[in-house]
Amino acid sequence: MTWQTFLFLIVAGIAFGYSGKKFLTLWKLLKAQQGTGPKLDRLPERIKQTLSNVLGQKAVMQKQPIGIAHATIFWGFMIITIGTIEQFLSTLYNGITFEFLGPVFTGLVALQEFFTWAILLAVGYAFYRRLVLKPPGVGKSKDANFVLAFTGSLMISIIVMNLFHLVAAQPDYAGSFFITSHLVGLVGDVSSDTAHTLFTTFKWVHMLLVLGFSMYIPNSKHLHIVAAGPNTFFKTLDRAKPMKTIDFTNESLTQYGAAKVTDLSWKDTLDLYSCTECGRCQDLCPAWNTEKPLSPKRLIVDLKDNLYRNKDAALAHKYDEVSPLIDEKVTNDVIWACTTCRACEIACPVFINQTDKIYESRRNLVMMESSFPAEVQAVFKNMETNASPWAFSAADRANWAEGLSVPTVAEQPEMDVLLWVGCAGSFDDRNKKVLRSFVNLLKKAEIKFSILGTEEQCTGDAARRIGNEYLFQTLAQANVETMNRYSVKRIVTACPHCFNTLKNEYKDFGGNYEVFHHSDFLARLIKEGKLKSTKKVAEEVTFHDSCYMGRWNGIYDEPRQVLENVPGLKLTEMKSNHDQSMCCGAGGGRMWMEETIGRRVNVVRTEQALATGAKVIAASCPFCMTMMTDGVKAHDKQDSVKVMDIAEVLDQSI
Repeated sequence: MTWQTFLFLIVAGIAFGYSGKKFLTLWKLLKAQQGTGPKLDRLPERIKQTLSNVLGQKAVMQKQPIGIAHATIFWGFMIITIGTIEQFLSTLYNGITFEFLGPVFTGLVALQEFFTWAILLAVGYAFYRRLVLKPPGVGKSKDANFVLAFTGSLMISIIVMNLFHLVAAQPDYAGSFFITSHLVGLVGDVSSDTAHTLFTTFKWVHMLLVLGFSMYIPNSKHLHIVAAGPNTFFKTLDRAKPMKTIDFTNESLTQYGAAKVTDLSWKDTLDLYSCTECGRCQDLCPAWNTEKPLSPKRLIVDLKDNLYRNKDAALAHKYDEVSPLIDEKVTNDVIWACTTCRACEIACPVFINQTDKIYESRRNLVMMESSFPAEVQAVFKNMETNASPWAFSAADRANWAEGLSVPTVAEQPEMDVLLWVGCAGSFDDRNKKVLRSFVNLLKKAEIKFSILGTEEQCTGDAARRIGNEYLFQTLAQANVETMNRYSVKRIVTACPHCFNTLKNEYKDFGGNYEVFHHSDFLARLIKEGKLKSTKKVAEEVTFHDSCYMGRWNGIYDEPRQVLENVPGLKLTEMKSNHDQSMCCGAGGGRMWMEETIGRRVNVVRTEQALATGAKVIAASCPFCMTMMTDGVKAHDKQDSVKVMDIAEVLDQSI
């Protein structure tokens, strides 16, 4: 055994032993969290998405030019690691090399040469971006700067090592070093022995940097190198994502929601491990962009810090010693600022579910601590007594349809579709007009429909997203019982929040229905020739995407198809549209909460709409209609700019 072999075994043993111990602790911490472990369903899809987003870097590449830089570093390290393994083996067994691969080896060396220099350029750009451009979402990070410095140093060590290898040995594959070979002349008159010594020195520098980084990874944000792959594999496959249902019949369940970080699930913990701190979530967050204290990135980082602070108590199952989830960093204001728009989740390149953590924290605050914004108390009371967030009598729920001859299910149980009116359509004066326009369109298309009338209750969406799961389930079970009694099969609604709840969340309570949002339903009727626009509507219109239609359910094209069908109408997109659209500020129960910190979300979103110059802001959600209307008034544009639902626009043209 040579001294180099002996020394390498000691150093590598220390490095891998340390990192192995750290990784084992992280694994135990993951297993100690709530939940029964992953479901290995739909394996082909999971494998495909993992290959696409990990090896293919698909999600990372959605933002440029940093996406190319990251992908270059990722792909480069995969290739360069082969060379690192060769260096490790040649140190353990003197003289071992991969040269026996012949032309394959020569090509591999050339590829390593290319990526070594490419990574160095990518690191240079990343430093320039962080230190000069300073995009807000990235922020300041000593951790990131250290890793970039390490990566650059590693590439330089490889280049210098290869340079002296060329001087000392002039191998047959010297031509593969097609960039480094041009630097040989800079070395000067160096003997072969000296060059070999310098080659060995920088080989050790290279190996020590790699071993040092292996020790650094478990303690840094670059833990995502290990965690992001599994997190991608176990991501929610479908765009639609129902909230987790609490089993209130389980008498052993004494904690509702997350009071402490140890109440979160194993998947939540894997999310914390996976965060790259890239800031893409923060860049799109409507709360952060209106000076609220919520940054989705900081939320994940702060929860991870909380988990690490409490790891000893968590591993020892000493729950009483674990500090609360709500602390000096993750404050009540952080939790209540969220509009649950999912912009953060759609933007995240490693598929972290930020909203899940907020939901669980809210459930604890509401159901365990009775701690929530004061104005929400009236909302809960109204839902309990009137089955609506508003203080209107349930007996008046069908008054909006007076004079329209709209049958109830009790009067007409045989129907093509049940029209789910929703609380806004039933009680809000502005949205009553939307429902009346939609009814006109259904009649013109000769669709046989009925409503539940006074038997309809609030779906409970706001109660669930605010954190009152028990109230939500009470409303959901009552609605499911009513609809199943009438054998309802198909539902259409003009409210994305009702749509999402009926379609994706009532399944847990026996409500299995084919549910349409009215934008999708109208687009189908137009395509089938049942609705034909004949009157010209000479307006420039900009369309505002509803979060619960778009980011929650992937419906973007259908409302635009409805508008584009109208003769004379010019559709102008806002700068932020589709997945990049900004929330109106009403989701997640924010519709019924005061906005006292920073700028109002709806006012900022309305500015984006007004910037297009359009005289009509089209929407397809009652909450968005309300928020955008208020935003137009805040800008004193109510006399020149109209806010209309797409059903109203279409109704004018037929």
